[in-house]
Amino acid sequence: MFLLEPETAHRLTLWLLHAVLSVPLLGDAFRRFYTVKNTKLHRNVLGLTFENPVGLAAGFDKDGQHLNEMAALGFGFIEVGTVTPRPQPGNPTPRLFRLPADHALLNRMGFNNRGAEILAQRLAFARPKGLIIGGNIGKNKDTTAENTLADYIFCFEILFDHVDYFAVNVSSPNTPHLRTLQEKEPLLVLLSHLQNLNQQKKTPKPLLLKIAPDLTDSQLDDIIEVAQITQLAGVIATNTTISREGLETDKNEVAAFGDGGLSGAPLSQRATEIIRYLHQKSEGKLVIIGVGGIETPADALEKIAAGASLVQIYSGLVYAGPALVKQINQQLVKA
Repeated sequence: MFLLEPETAHRLTLWLLHAVLSVPLLGDAFRRFYTVKNTKLHRNVLGLTFENPVGLAAGFDKDGQHLNEMAALGFGFIEVGTVTPRPQPGNPTPRLFRLPADHALLNRMGFNNRGAEILAQRLAFARPKGLIIGGNIGKNKDTTAENTLADYIFCFEILFDHVDYFAVNVSSPNTPHLRTLQEKEPLLVLLSHLQNLNQQKKTPKPLLLKIAPDLTDSQLDDIIEVAQITQLAGVIATNTTISREGLETDKNEVAAFGDGGLSGAPLSQRATEIIRYLHQKSEGKLVIIGVGGIETPADALEKIAAGASLVQIYSGLVYAGPALVKQINQQLVKA
């Protein structure tokens, strides 16, 4: 797969998974091999019951086209998106790069997706039974500052009946000015509006915030305060980083890749530090989904020990392979 361009490899992998699962006996054997069933893995978090605490992070299946294939790998939940109100192609290619020496990925995908309406239609008819689905929502690249709130509201309303929880993405480095929404005042406005709409529903959905790993401690304190004020259900820590510190890959090669968010092993320590900080500062009252650099069962256990109730993986699948979910769940049972 590493001989292929990253996006091509991604599409080919999903096609192969689909082909395998389409063969009845082979597909059943595949699911049995990769899925760990054990009541010790069950988690009651966010008012939801998860079969296991290992989820697929947003970005892998933006449009919810491969839910059956990813569920067959044993995930306890899948987060689709980031989705925007209108379809958009994302940034020009190439926009996804491997850093094998660092077990990392660099991307500037730019919220490429088919739009919230298409995703809602797909989830209405092609959602695997019993699988918990999160909806990661954002804004279109060309949306003006004064219309940003309307973008998030549109995605929230159209997906409400089709997802189990929402992740509000204000932390991608690949949409201009998006990260400014992490500042206290605009974040408070955004989350207050969404939560007000949420509470007007007959059965409100858990509302979570996905944050960047590049925040300072004072900014993390603001996140906790905003979460308390808006009665946020939890935080997803963390998104990709704009830092390039401590990489083994040649600096000139990294610079040639250009802008983008870095994910994978280099993010692991910082993500865990933020999880621990949020957990301790909130006195354990804030639900945290830990993501960033999980490539081994030990990485997942480290984030859970730091205060994460659930974990998510993405880049780890590229470097550790499809058995990673199974390996983590097996180790969790033993632990």
